[in-house]
Amino acid sequence: MICEVINKNIEIWVEEKYYSTDMEIKGKVHEIGAVQQVSETFKKRDLIIEYAENPTYPEYIRFEALQDKTALLDSLKAGDEIEVSFNLRGRPWTNKEGVTSYFNSLVVWRVTALANTAGAAPAAAPQYAAPADVSTAAGEDDDLPF
Repeated sequence: MICEVINKNIEIWVEEKYYSTDMEIKGKVHEIGAVQQVSETFKKRDLIIEYAENPTYPEYIRFEALQDKTALLDSLKAGDEIEVSFNLRGRPWTNKEGVTSYFNSLVVWRVTALANTAGAAPAAAPQYAAPADVSTAAGEDDDLPF
């Protein structure tokens, strides 16, 4: 892996880029944080979803919406069933004593509301047009070879 350090804090990856960081998960909105204006040009907002792969032991997962994506959370409320599309991001941080820690972020880029199917009536069968009569009229011969 090759990288170039610019201004002591910014790394630019030259080769070996990892492409499979786009992920999706379905869950229930547990909490939506307020927009945090971190700096004059940067804002973020937290989204906590309840993920219940095993309903006995639900997990609460924190996602971050950044910049213009913070608006994706405006229409959500606690209890909504959603699918979150996100990128997995990771970065190192070295403290003053030289100890390096690693942090992961789940960064939201799309939120899709799911239809709440609990207790809903089954969908009605689709209505189709009556079949057309393609048989030959009485007395006409069918000249098709099959």
